[in-house]
Amino acid sequence: MQIKLDRLPSYKRQSLHYNIQNQIAAMSTQSIAFHADHNHQHCIEQALEQARTLCRERKQRLTAIRELVLKLIWQSHKPLGAYDLLPALAEAGFNSAPPTVYRALDFLQAQGLVHRIASLNAFIGCPSPDHAHDGCFLICQQCGTVVELDASKIINQVQQEAQAMGFTPHHQTIEIAGLCPNCQEQEA
Repeated sequence: MQIKLDRLPSYKRQSLHYNIQNQIAAMSTQSIAFHADHNHQHCIEQALEQARTLCRERKQRLTAIRELVLKLIWQSHKPLGAYDLLPALAEAGFNSAPPTVYRALDFLQAQGLVHRIASLNAFIGCPSPDHAHDGCFLICQQCGTVVELDASKIINQVQQEAQAMGFTPHHQTIEIAGLCPNCQEQEA
């Protein structure tokens, strides 16, 4: 769902902007991928362990190829497209045909383990796969790093605005493009 912010009254745009700024400020610095003290190996290990546990609880098969695709996606906080994954799958001895990758990505997305970043036609790991939620993403336009915000207040506010306009949202994703702290520092 896309809502044109310029169609909202200015006081509502300011309120939404204020809520987004508060959400960003409230995030733990260790959970933000673009901070220097971020433990990336911990992200990978935690994501794989969560995936194994959730699939076991849901009685879903986390096959070797699905786990490898998930691991590849988590190896950086930069979204990867299906075709970006093909060489690594071939190197690992798997069928590296696009349908194989898309089936694995479809499974991972259905289980809430990855999100699709529509503007980039790519996928990013979900840090909170244990509960269904709509995504809100910060996308660095310079280095390509993407971070998911826990932005339930923002999502709810957008949903209320959409309903006030007579629109019934079923799913929404908010993608915010800008510069991460590292890239801002490099520009300074």
